[in-house]
Amino acid sequence: MSTFQHDGDLPDDLDLGPVVAIDSETMGLRYRRDPLCVVQLSSGNGDAHVVRLGRPDYDCPNLKRLLADPNVLKLFHFGRFDIAMFALHLGVTTAPVYCTKIASKLARTYTDRHGLKDVARELLGIEISKTQQSSDWGSPQLSQEQISYAASDVLHLHAIKARLDAMLEREGRAELAKACFEFLPMRARLDLAGWEDVDIFAHA
Repeated sequence: MSTFQHDGDLPDDLDLGPVVAIDSETMGLRYRRDPLCVVQLSSGNGDAHVVRLGRPDYDCPNLKRLLADPNVLKLFHFGRFDIAMFALHLGVTTAPVYCTKIASKLARTYTDRHGLKDVARELLGIEISKTQQSSDWGSPQLSQEQISYAASDVLHLHAIKARLDAMLEREGRAELAKACFEFLPMRARLDLAGWEDVDIFAHA
């Protein structure tokens, strides 16, 4: 496994293939208060690319192009937040997408534990440390611990997707999952428009 750190943007000649695992790190979980700081990506080959974004201009055309590329499936765990942050700060609609958290909730109905750490432990037998989750991602210099943590969030998503796809097919829920993934960018738009805490499909 190798982890590559990039400042500002992805390299011009980097080809990550048709399915790219993506995650982001921010200064918090409030859309308009907390800036987007880091984006990490993996093609599923065991390597991770960690991009420390330049703020406040976010001049990253290669990353933006990848996020909007209709021929590249973007693979997330809880993509709803990342997709909204990319729309807000990078001005792109991220699509098409796949979210392993949604897939887990549809396939693993025998549990209410759908965090990445829990899913990776059960499906892959891998322990993912979350000790650096709450750290200063806006720092001008990321620590090696932060870089390793960022990489760990994307390195296993392809394998998790494969396990969840098999479960979704087995339970007859693959089409339901596909429809949810297609709606996800619009769910992110609703969050940014002020409906983040409202279930618009609820009766009340």
